Amino acid sequence: MDGKHYESRGVEQAAALWTEEDGSQEEFEAFVEAHLCKTDSERVALFESLSRILEKNYESADLLTVELLKPTQLTNAGEPQTPDWVMSGYSPMAHFSDDMFANKLAFVTIINFPHYSLEEKNELGKNWTRQEWAMARLGDVFTTRVPAEVKALVAKTQADAENYIADYNIYMGNLRTKDGRQLWEKDKILLSHWNLRDELKALYADSVQGREKQEMIYQVMQSIVTQQIPTEAINNSRYVWCPYDESKAATEPYTRYERIIANARAFFAEDAYCPSAPSGITRNFEEGVEIPAEELDSLFRSLLGSEEVKRVAAIVRQRLGRELRPYDIWYDGFKSRVSLNEDELTAMTRSLYPNAEAFKAEMPRLLERMGFESKDAEDIASHIVVEPARGSGHAWPCMGRNEPARLRTRIPATGMDYKGYNIAVHEFGHCVEEVLDMYRIDYYMLSGVPNTAYTEASAFLWQQRDLQLLPSSPFGKSNVSESVANEVLDQFWSMYEIMGVSLVDMAMWQWIYAHPDASAKELCEATVSIAKDVWNSYYEPVLGEHDCVLLAVYSHMVNSPMYLPNYPLGHIVQYQLEEHLAKFDTPRAFAKEYERIYRLGRLTPKIWMVQAVGEAPSITPILRAVSRITSSHPSQD
Repeated sequence: MDGKHYESRGVEQAAALWTEEDGSQEEFEAFVEAHLCKTDSERVALFESLSRILEKNYESADLLTVELLKPTQLTNAGEPQTPDWVMSGYSPMAHFSDDMFANKLAFVTIINFPHYSLEEKNELGKNWTRQEWAMARLGDVFTTRVPAEVKALVAKTQADAENYIADYNIYMGNLRTKDGRQLWEKDKILLSHWNLRDELKALYADSVQGREKQEMIYQVMQSIVTQQIPTEAINNSRYVWCPYDESKAATEPYTRYERIIANARAFFAEDAYCPSAPSGITRNFEEGVEIPAEELDSLFRSLLGSEEVKRVAAIVRQRLGRELRPYDIWYDGFKSRVSLNEDELTAMTRSLYPNAEAFKAEMPRLLERMGFESKDAEDIASHIVVEPARGSGHAWPCMGRNEPARLRTRIPATGMDYKGYNIAVHEFGHCVEEVLDMYRIDYYMLSGVPNTAYTEASAFLWQQRDLQLLPSSPFGKSNVSESVANEVLDQFWSMYEIMGVSLVDMAMWQWIYAHPDASAKELCEATVSIAKDVWNSYYEPVLGEHDCVLLAVYSHMVNSPMYLPNYPLGHIVQYQLEEHLAKFDTPRAFAKEYERIYRLGRLTPKIWMVQAVGEAPSITPILRAVSRITSSHPSQD
């Protein structure tokens, strides 16, 4: 970075945020004269000091947050009480930015470490050193002055949405067919949407009741999206209902969409204080994902409209031996486990992992199976804790080098079932990445990944190998190892599903910003309409059924605003990583290259990918591979 360039830029940016309360113009000039670094060595020393201060603040606040949220997020922390629900929306960092501007440490940072736009990072960053990249990331810390009360509002609304979703359980044993039959055992409880989707996937292996159960789950999902689900059917062990019955009891009063509206209004409150990114959409994609929404939209539509979709659908249709149904977007038949008996898999995982401690004890072995040396496996595992989640499960990253990464998954009293194990392996992939790019990073300001899609790519890499990671299998190696072709088709079909979901999510937020005063009912109607439009354009020609609303069922739309596009992007990144890592033909070489890649840290998505695999994020590699596979498949005849 050119010294004079950063000096003028930093002073200009600081001046734009300086207010009368901070001092006069003369006082600003005197402040700059006193605190602008005169030499490179002064600037490096300041960088190191600020990095340490930020790490300690982020880490301490995160540790407090983790402790406060335990009753509402973990099953081993007792039943949450009223104070616990109140504190679940508390943000220890809400006043941090205000405090740093008040004591002027924020201005010290800005004048010496200015902010660079995404376009500038992608261009200038090609030639930056690691230290220059870390300094540029320091320049991203203080770019706005959002008041503490607004940040607290954002934290509270998102916590409220998270709590709502964490308890959105469907008691499957209470569902009835049109003729009054019970299909599931009484104690089968599935969280929407994660467990409902995973149950639907598992049912492809059930040749007796699979189709009937899938149709019922499909009906339940539609009622969730349209808010036609009875209020009493949500998280209620006593209410018995038939999802096909139109004469239902009182339905949920647009609560799902009220939570989304609340999140939107919190973002609106932030908008006024973010002149460089004046909408939640811009902040999410330009500053968070660091890929413009329009670019992602175009990328997703290119795959959805490709000829390869029809070719893979023909293979799915041939394998199922029937015409496709809307829920076949979750067809799981390309995975080796679809032909396996899930009850047998569950018996194995329950025996291996009766509790969180058992999975924790197994982590070094899992790492060794992936190719890590014993010493490295023990070290990485020592920085990860395993905890039983109330919700579907998630990975909670470490924010400093004195804090562990936290793996959360559902573990019933009977032990970890196969679905829980599969999710746990996914979250373990997150945690391994989080440890590598925190504890083994060269600069704290580069800790992490470009965006959450890149940690999802790591999680997908691990999750795809869940059966291979089991210590032994009664099914034989031929059933556990998947062919390269099936792995490619599985990844492609997953992209096809989640890209449509993401388009609905992005379009919903565009509609919200175009209709800021909309009611929850109006948002529900708009979201349903958007879901139908995307379905009719890209899915009806393949899966049938006009005006299907299934693409709007993901709970992320409620509790993780604009997060969903990270999943298809993560699949794209995963495929490019898989293609690259396939060149490393031993587990040890695989693990070393995986670690090299995930120690690149928080570069921009484009530059990270170029340094990782030699090319920017692209759907071309997987389209090329799918075309090669399907061109000679019998289903195309």
